[in-house]
Amino acid sequence: MVEDSQPQKIPLIFYRTAAGSEPVREWLKELDDAERRAIGKDLLRAQWRWPVGMPLCRPLGNGLWEVRTDLPTKRTARVLVCLYREHLVALHGFIKKTRATPDEDLATARKRKKELEQ
Repeated sequence: MVEDSQPQKIPLIFYRTAAGSEPVREWLKELDDAERRAIGKDLLRAQWRWPVGMPLCRPLGNGLWEVRTDLPTKRTARVLVCLYREHLVALHGFIKKTRATPDEDLATARKRKKELEQ
C-alpha cells in the first residue's frame, strides 16, 4: 500500500441529541461573528492536522480533547471533541471562565460521548 502524503481532512460533525438539537452549533450561533470565526478556524486546523497537540488541542483523557481558542474579545473558548468512526465530533462548547476546565463541562462531554458510542 502506498502511503498517501496528501494531508487528509477529518470530517467534523456536531453531536446531536435524541430530540435532534445540536447544542454546540446552537452555542456557536449565540456568539458574535469574530468569536465564531476564531473557533471555526481552530476547529478547521484541528481537522487538517489531526492528531494535533498543544497549544491547539489538549488531551483530557478517555478519548476526549479540548480545542482551545483565544477569542479576539479576550475571552477563551473550548470545544470538547472526540474521535468517533473517523469523524471529529463536537460534543460541548463553552466560554472558559477559570483556569481549570469545569467538572460540569467535562461531565456533559463525557455523557454525550457515551451516548454517541451506544
